[in-house]
Amino acid sequence: MSISAPGSIWLVGCGNMGAAMLRRWIAAGIDPASVTAIDPYTAAVPDGVTLLRQAPADGAPDVLVLAIKPQQLGAMPPLGGPGTLLISILAGVEEATLAARFPVRAVVRAMPNLPVSIGKGVVALHGAQADAAARATADLLMAPLGRVEWLADEGLFHIVTALSGSGPGFVYRFIDALAQAGTALGLPEDQALRFAIATVEGAAALADGAGAGPAELADRVASPGGTTRAGLDVLDRDAGLMRLVRETLDAAARRSAELAEAARNA
Repeated sequence: MSISAPGSIWLVGCGNMGAAMLRRWIAAGIDPASVTAIDPYTAAVPDGVTLLRQAPADGAPDVLVLAIKPQQLGAMPPLGGPGTLLISILAGVEEATLAARFPVRAVVRAMPNLPVSIGKGVVALHGAQADAAARATADLLMAPLGRVEWLADEGLFHIVTALSGSGPGFVYRFIDALAQAGTALGLPEDQALRFAIATVEGAAALADGAGAGPAELADRVASPGGTTRAGLDVLDRDAGLMRLVRETLDAAARRSAELAEAARNA
């Protein structure tokens, strides 16, 4: 995939997620000279990208990307202008809150996750007031990051934040648990971890193209009276796994809603 920059881009925040997005844009063909990264702490940016420690006092970009922490929003100056598209990845911060703070022509919320750094991420988008041109620009910038899908309802962002935004962290916990269980049963620690990572990677790739749901795939693996069925019986007992995952996502979604409330009242 090769793309061109949709005009000038200001990337405010160049931490883990901001930097990952920036690297993917450059790899996809965006001219580094079209990007200005604004971050008081980051040590370096790709060659050709302008790095500023604070936002310029005047001027406005074509695209303003907010990749800061939600708690930093209150300290942000009113960047942008009447021709600026604002794309925000701030968890829990609603479009109305952003539109009230920034003098821009349109706001698009985005929720990426960490695997965008290798082009295998998930990006959810929503822009209630975004026209076709704004949506096309958002699609253009998010496409190099992985799977991109628009949400019909902004309220779904709390759930998406819990599921795909926070989801990699939960998957890493499962990988670690799988590896530690293998080690406890006698495998060398490093080998158990390699097996766990490769198993999750392969299973996810198969699920993506299998044409069947994960529940059906699990049943296909589990022969009656076999080893997989014995293990699934433990996971399925009293719907324990389903309950635990539901409680996990519910906690993350509640925190997203709390961040939204804090941003509204900031």
